[in-house]
Amino acid sequence: MRRVGWRTLLFGRPLRSDAEAEEQIGPAQGVPVLGLDALASASYGPEAALTVLLLAGAGASAAAAIVPVSVAIIGLLVIVYFSYRQTIAAYPNGGGSFTVANENLGATAGLIAAAALATDYILNAAVAISAGVGAIVSAVPALLPHTLALCLAVLVLLTVINLRGIRSAGLVFMAPTYAFVGTLGVVLVLGLARALTSGTPPASVPAPAASAAAGGTIGFWLLLRAFASGCTAMTGVEAVSNGVPLFRRPTVHLARTTLTLIVAILVLLLGGLATLVCLHGITATQPGEPGYQSVVSQVVAAVVGRGAFYYATMAAVLAVLALSANTSFADFPRVCRVLAAERYLPPEFARRGSRLVFTSGIIALALLAALLLIAFGGVTDHLIPLFAIGALLAFTMSQLGMVAHWRRSDERGRLAKLVVNACGAAATSVALAVVLVSKFTHGAWITAFVIPAFVFGFRAVRRYHDRLGAVTHAAGPIDLSNLTPPVVVIPLRRLDQVGQKALRFALTIARDVYVVQVLAEELDTDDLRPQWRERVEEPVGRLGAAVPRLVQIRSPYREFFGRLLEWLGRLTAAEPDRQVIVLIPELVQRRWYQFLVSHRAWRLRAQLLLEGGPQISVMSTPGTRI
Repeated sequence: MRRVGWRTLLFGRPLRSDAEAEEQIGPAQGVPVLGLDALASASYGPEAALTVLLLAGAGASAAAAIVPVSVAIIGLLVIVYFSYRQTIAAYPNGGGSFTVANENLGATAGLIAAAALATDYILNAAVAISAGVGAIVSAVPALLPHTLALCLAVLVLLTVINLRGIRSAGLVFMAPTYAFVGTLGVVLVLGLARALTSGTPPASVPAPAASAAAGGTIGFWLLLRAFASGCTAMTGVEAVSNGVPLFRRPTVHLARTTLTLIVAILVLLLGGLATLVCLHGITATQPGEPGYQSVVSQVVAAVVGRGAFYYATMAAVLAVLALSANTSFADFPRVCRVLAAERYLPPEFARRGSRLVFTSGIIALALLAALLLIAFGGVTDHLIPLFAIGALLAFTMSQLGMVAHWRRSDERGRLAKLVVNACGAAATSVALAVVLVSKFTHGAWITAFVIPAFVFGFRAVRRYHDRLGAVTHAAGPIDLSNLTPPVVVIPLRRLDQVGQKALRFALTIARDVYVVQVLAEELDTDDLRPQWRERVEEPVGRLGAAVPRLVQIRSPYREFFGRLLEWLGRLTAAEPDRQVIVLIPELVQRRWYQFLVSHRAWRLRAQLLLEGGPQISVMSTPGTRI
């Protein structure tokens, strides 16, 4: 029986390139893969808005104010939905904000959009995991000391699932996603049905101990601040537009269907929760304070009580919150792939791994999210204000790009489509301005550094690639002048099996061979001079071949690398028209820990490549396996 390795057990068997169609998904899997972030935001978007009203002293009157705030958010969501339906059709290869803005508004606009998306996805990965684990810890306080460990465990789980492939991720996340939608949907339907059929207003829920007791005046600015916080419910809506190539054929139709399902479910959840909050007079409680209860928990308890269905619903909510970072894992690697194709990131980000996913992007996201979680101890609540900024900025750049796209297009009905995207751009621009102003002192100012830093980094990578292309560019036939055989240099400590193999190989490729010994009082270095004639000169001479020359360099300060490089410098100066090959004898080390014992060959290769100059090439001859 063929043995199955740990990599196969963990990540699955490698997939052929022509198996990509088998990994593509439809709407049933597209909703959990690309919509988990958007759907999960229904559980914390209204609460974020209510919390602003609570902290401002609005108290119980906040329950009524949540309705107009939610209506405004839903209206913005519907505008964005129609805008992105057009983006999906216009860019079926993945109309992410970077692609649309870069093609229609220029490189700078495209990089700003990419930086906004990257910021949004990284924050989402860290904050979503933190929020999910925070909810679990609040339910089981004994787990509080292990918050960071739990966050990192969930992060590792999401990373492994996504490295197994998009299809695997869809299958894993289908159950918790549809359990969340189903249980919360039942609660909303029951609550609204009772309100419509009972003929009497629903009983108000007693205010939790951690909520404000008094009711204050809610002014226009306070409503704007609540709207800005509630806009966290907008995050993740752009995911389908970025991930259009994930869908099987007919790609555009299935992508649009998936977007419709996500937005429709989100609108129903937001509208239903806002209505029940208003009907029951539910208020927010201060997160982290004694007696804290989430708004969703209060709504569910008000409708179905605290029985088995309550706990089943809250378990589904907690699972979706913890796993909602998966949207970032689905889309962040694709953004990196597009950037890499334009040479704004290293080419590794554009290469698919063994399971046909962009492995480098997934690992990069996991590392960045881990750094955030570690830096904040697994508690990232104060990063939430930055959430909506990246999403809204990406929305705005994408919609402005689509306006420019339709202006140049001669497609039928382009004027109506231009108006739709123009409305989307105007709406998201206004929302972005509101969020920036209202959240500036609450951390939004950080984006003034983070997004430009990303743009600067992307441009730096592009400049490096351009410089590399200019240096390595060659045109015309290959240059065949001055094809003088090379000089081979072998640094040796002993004439053992590994050293003899290197010397044998050198004699087959060059007549001028130098064996160099740096004598630095090392215990594992043999003086080759006494044995050189008997073991090398005489056997090689009998073959009629050119005899290798032994060079010994004394190093009174016990320094190896510098002395060897100095001698190589003199050799290249004496042979300016010839290539010098440094042939490094190496043991083949099959265990990672063996590198800790012996790594001189690696260090020598690195120094030769960095400091050796254009005349020097580096080769190695593998010796005995250990």
